[in-house]
Amino acid sequence: MSSPALPPIALDDLSQLSRSASHVIERLRERVFAPESRKQLELRFNVRSAAEMVGRTEKAIRVAEGDGRLPDPAKDPETGRRNGYTLAEINRMREVFGTLPHRAPEDPPLILAVQNFKGGVGKSTVVTHLAQYFALKGYRVCVIDCDSQASTTAIFGLNPDVDIDEEEDTLYPFFRHGGPKTLHYALRATYWPGIAIIPANLGLYDAEYEFAARMAREPGFVLDRLREGVESIADQFDIVLLDPPPALGMISLSVLRAANALIVPTPPNNIDFASTSHFLKMMEATLYELAQHGGARDYSFVKILASKMNDQKSAHQAIKRMMDAVFPQDMLQAVLKDSAEIDNATANLSTVYEMTGAATRTETHRRCRAYLDLIGREVETLARKTWPSHHDSLRREGLL
Repeated sequence: MSSPALPPIALDDLSQLSRSASHVIERLRERVFAPESRKQLELRFNVRSAAEMVGRTEKAIRVAEGDGRLPDPAKDPETGRRNGYTLAEINRMREVFGTLPHRAPEDPPLILAVQNFKGGVGKSTVVTHLAQYFALKGYRVCVIDCDSQASTTAIFGLNPDVDIDEEEDTLYPFFRHGGPKTLHYALRATYWPGIAIIPANLGLYDAEYEFAARMAREPGFVLDRLREGVESIADQFDIVLLDPPPALGMISLSVLRAANALIVPTPPNNIDFASTSHFLKMMEATLYELAQHGGARDYSFVKILASKMNDQKSAHQAIKRMMDAVFPQDMLQAVLKDSAEIDNATANLSTVYEMTGAATRTETHRRCRAYLDLIGREVETLARKTWPSHHDSLRREGLL
């Protein structure tokens, strides 16, 4: 006896499904974005950590506090112990001691796209953690969320559905015919000292149609619009991080044109490795075609990052060895490993670098933080190699 046929799914059923999904998202965002839970950076650093971050001794910090170059540290009124320094106070110390790592004005800003045309490869994870790594080091960072899914925007504490107006706050008005001349209108400070963001929301998806319309009526090189916008604000920053959508569209092509360096996250499994191979071929063909029409673009570096690596999976290890063999000069040595620590942070629209308290004293956290630091340090070295003003210090460090 044959089983009864499944009833067809009606439009009303799909509408109900959509409403239910929206309700769940709304409940989650009500919890995460509630006014009383508005994100703040709760990191505090003791004087030993501060000395390491600033590049001076603990004594030098205390002397500067004693002679008035630095303010007296905040103390617990009951115990008299220091409360610890905020990142803003650390940066003030760097300013006083002359140890801020900024590029020189004549150095080119690093405009780094973390790009792959496939979703789920860890793109936004890399962008958010790199941004915060650089901020902890004292660099001036701008994050441009070019993805209408707006994951990076949400992690930086902005509710894409409530806090962001696509007509005023995202890249969308800049892409429109007769739009703003620069991107200054969209820059927003974040709760992280040193990090600004140009946010995104679902409305940014309409920019794909805007691009198509403009290309039909304008003879100019429309794909350079984003590059021009990034250049209009880049003098304020050392590093600009671009988080593009996981698809080959007009915005993704614009990101390729705007960036001067690329990182391609690639999980070491057959499907993702094959997708990355296709991405590289498509990128080569696309950039060649653009160059033929006057749009040549050179990159300071293009590096592949093995992401979501699980050392317990023999297949991951085998494909990682193959990646190292196929791309011997093009792989980052550091690896973004698969970690519950990252998953748990992301579930709360947060990052590993923002965690505080007992959660940071586990071995799992220390391991995860260590490999994130390795990625950040390697990318930092690549960035500094593009800045002539840093070459002498790189030589002293044995990195050049």
